[in-house]
Amino acid sequence: MDVTTPVSSDPWLIVGLGNPGPEYAMNRHNVGFMVADLLAERIGGKFKRAGKAQAQVLEGRIGPVGPANRRVIVAKPMSYMNLSGGPVNALKDFYKVPVANVVAVHDELDIDYGVLRLKLGGGDNGHNGLKSMTKAMGSDYHRVRFGIGRPPGRMQVADFVLKDFSSAERKELDYFVDRAADAVECLVIEGLERAQGAYNS
Repeated sequence: MDVTTPVSSDPWLIVGLGNPGPEYAMNRHNVGFMVADLLAERIGGKFKRAGKAQAQVLEGRIGPVGPANRRVIVAKPMSYMNLSGGPVNALKDFYKVPVANVVAVHDELDIDYGVLRLKLGGGDNGHNGLKSMTKAMGSDYHRVRFGIGRPPGRMQVADFVLKDFSSAERKELDYFVDRAADAVECLVIEGLERAQGAYNS
């Protein structure tokens, strides 16, 4: 079976990557949390603590009634970015989610601000959240990469990703987060190829 084809009987685990705590809430590094929050709002539920998994989770369904309807678990690891793999792997095992049905939503330095790229598998490109996930469960999961661009001048990458979006960026942030949530839904319901065609820009 083509691993990019959604399987209706298997649940999907949608993971927004970020750091817990109000001081990180509007950081560029937390855009995965922002997308997860919007997906939770669309589903119409609230996150709850997932026991030993060190994550907040929300269970629900997305998609039209019928074969395209998908059971999803939306998750936000609470372990800090660099240790995301443990909680994600625990949730994957608990909910019996195939690795190919795991979706990581994360910030991406090498893509211009607001641009999306969807893919299956690949390297971590220096992203510590992905690095931790790959170490925990292999690399054959989906990624929704949200472009944040490169730091200006000589600013260090770590400083850049842990700063809030600029006032200029915030004017379009809601739109881009909304579009990223749309892309996640399209990926889960219609598959990677269709989602890439619609949202890879």
